[in-house]
Amino acid sequence: MRILVVANLFPMPHCPTSGTFVKQSLEGLRRAGVNVDLVFVDRVGKGRIAYIGLRKAVRKKVADFRPHLVHVMYGGLQAAVVTRIVTDRPVVVSFFGSDVLGGAFHSPLRRLTVHLGVRASSLAARRAAGVIVMSREMQRALGRTVDTSKLWVIPEGVDMERFRPLNRADCLRSLAWSENSYHVLTPAHRGRPVKRLELAQSAVERLKQEGKSVLLHQLVEVPYAEVPVWLNASDVLLLTSYHEGSPNIVKQALACNRPVVSVDVGDVRERIEGVEGCHLAGPETEGLADQLRAVLAGSGVVEGRVKVQELSIERVASRLRDVYSTVLARARGG
Repeated sequence: MRILVVANLFPMPHCPTSGTFVKQSLEGLRRAGVNVDLVFVDRVGKGRIAYIGLRKAVRKKVADFRPHLVHVMYGGLQAAVVTRIVTDRPVVVSFFGSDVLGGAFHSPLRRLTVHLGVRASSLAARRAAGVIVMSREMQRALGRTVDTSKLWVIPEGVDMERFRPLNRADCLRSLAWSENSYHVLTPAHRGRPVKRLELAQSAVERLKQEGKSVLLHQLVEVPYAEVPVWLNASDVLLLTSYHEGSPNIVKQALACNRPVVSVDVGDVRERIEGVEGCHLAGPETEGLADQLRAVLAGSGVVEGRVKVQELSIERVASRLRDVYSTVLARARGG
């Protein structure tokens, strides 16, 4: 089976933390016996002009590689273009979050760009032979635009070998973090308003006002190989996003057996359901602070690894391969 992946996110020297989930998906598919090639659109490095050569690049690769199916990873303009120009074989589109859910942005231009991207995603979803979303929330957002018979909910996989429990004292020392403080880790930062950094800060500040020694660490531009160290050094992962698809950092924290406190967003409820020591809260300072207090008063370790085992890279790759087989069989009239 030959699969051509088109993606606008992928780790590169100028953006080493971008699109690691795409890279690991390709690696998982190859280990599952799928012959995969890639057309990479450097959206991060070149901006929107990167799409100028997209049609030519895809047509050339299709002619050279002769894939059975084209898989577009991420929606928006990229997906709209590919689903329009590739008409002689099935196209599957994976959506990851803001490409379907939009987002809260201060800049009018940014809001317009995101809105147009969501509309392009909707168009691509209608054209595609198969649609993959990360969560039920995203499935609902697509609404009636997509025939449910061609839609699958498959979250991104977790590298269970990389993300595993490590010796916490060693991790604290390697980061020069104090053993006498509580450490709260968040992926929120000011460059992404949708992550609501101010909400994470206010919840932690509430604990500080009570005399607790609590430090908030932002997981920003941390090399992928070092993320397990940051997670294992932390007392809790705090997620405050306005919206998410299936946040990888939550699954990675669970794979490291670290507690999670989160707003009810994306598929987090499903991921932490039944994992004692993980908590959901409303998007308010006091509710998040209450759940952080509960975690910091607990054992500091949760049994999350077992819960996310079903989302290992290998198992997700197997599910993707099954989607490809189903879409190809339908295309052949089978």
